[in-house]
Amino acid sequence: MHHPGTTPTETATTGRPRRYAVAGTGHRARMFVDALLGEHREDGHLVAWCEPNPVRAAWYDRRLEAAGLGPLPRYEPSDLGRMLAEQAVDALIVTTPDHAHADYVVAALGAGVDVVCEKPLTTDAAGMARIRAAAERSSATLTVTFNYRYSPRNTALRRVIASGEIGDVVSVHFEWLLDTVHGADYFRRWHRDKAASGGLAVHKASHHFDLVNWWLDDVPETVVARGGLRFYGDDGAGRPPGDRPGLGRDAAPDDPFGIDLAGDDTLRALYLDAEAEDGYVRDRDVFAPGVTIEDTIGALVGYRRGATLTYSLTAHSPWEGYRVAVNGTRGRVELDVVERAHVESGHAAEALGPDGKRRPVVDPSAVHDPGAGDVRPYGARLVVQRHWEPAREVVIEEGEGSHGGGDRLLLADVFRGVGDDPLARAAGYVDGLRSVAVGVAANRSLETGQVVRTADLGVSLERAATARPEAVRS
Repeated sequence: MHHPGTTPTETATTGRPRRYAVAGTGHRARMFVDALLGEHREDGHLVAWCEPNPVRAAWYDRRLEAAGLGPLPRYEPSDLGRMLAEQAVDALIVTTPDHAHADYVVAALGAGVDVVCEKPLTTDAAGMARIRAAAERSSATLTVTFNYRYSPRNTALRRVIASGEIGDVVSVHFEWLLDTVHGADYFRRWHRDKAASGGLAVHKASHHFDLVNWWLDDVPETVVARGGLRFYGDDGAGRPPGDRPGLGRDAAPDDPFGIDLAGDDTLRALYLDAEAEDGYVRDRDVFAPGVTIEDTIGALVGYRRGATLTYSLTAHSPWEGYRVAVNGTRGRVELDVVERAHVESGHAAEALGPDGKRRPVVDPSAVHDPGAGDVRPYGARLVVQRHWEPAREVVIEEGEGSHGGGDRLLLADVFRGVGDDPLARAAGYVDGLRSVAVGVAANRSLETGQVVRTADLGVSLERAATARPEAVRS
């Protein structure tokens, strides 16, 4: 992220610490804000919010004040350009709802401001084209924060594949399971509207498609998908009998799909107290009308060098985790991950954390259940087996913090610059486009029933012939 010839914490022209602004002050911004108030306080300064809701911005101002810093100026989205200029912003952190990412990214790049964008990079082909054009015109950089790449379990799988131990990859089987705590939450928030999120094929699965693109170091070319709204929604098979409340807060205390915003300080301050300002309701009932996204998706993806991905996403599983199997010409590697072994019936805003305390579901990484017993033990297991050899388990060295310490590693790359990393974990705009391309193509296939070529999206997925060093391989 830093400019060549400077220290990671300085700008190329002034030598002063980098100045960061945040677009979108929902919960997603917290990881970046807390980093700049904590471990990365010397690496950059927060200088402004671009946020239409003053209540949400004020919650973050209070965090700054608790750290000995003053409140920041707040700008409306329509004043983004003025904010970038007036506050001499060096980098914009984009954590808005997904459908707005392209607008912020394009505007910042056009102003010569670096961008740190949460996944997904955008939600449709039009946004992809706008971002590609802006990135190619701009001298600024664009980083997409794919934190799953930094998770030790996923980097360990990358090492096995890159080593050639299982030969050339022929196929990948990837099943991702969201349970009825985490998965259900997408059906009560703005994500339930496909126009806002691109659906789970984009919003959630872009993480997963990026992992496969990165593991294989290959380009997705064809996609065919099937799926639908099977469990949630007003006609969903998971709908309990009887009348349903319009909002999760009105559910009975023992309703497994209820959510108590008022019972959690963060949820109340960021959403419940902010409702009057913009009308955004964070806790729709998951079986209320208006859900336009799928909760069950299957996809078949063809890669340039011949590998095939079979992918499955279930957003209503009784346990949470994922399974990956990679078949090569010399053997096979399997990654099995259990992030939560079961969900207890009760208020969906709470689940048992690793320390035995009850944690809000707003941070899914903090609600693991390591005490689930031997049937489905919590944790990750990576097994390699070559042809005509016994299986061997690869030790996964987990770090401290979210995603096995992966978030901390990502934030170091974002705020201090990318060092020597043979795994190429830092993601640039082409990586972001490639991951979104699979999800956008899957959505088209869901609509048409046809195989969709990523080339038909009208956006190049090729890396630039001459990349700027700070553009992260893009």
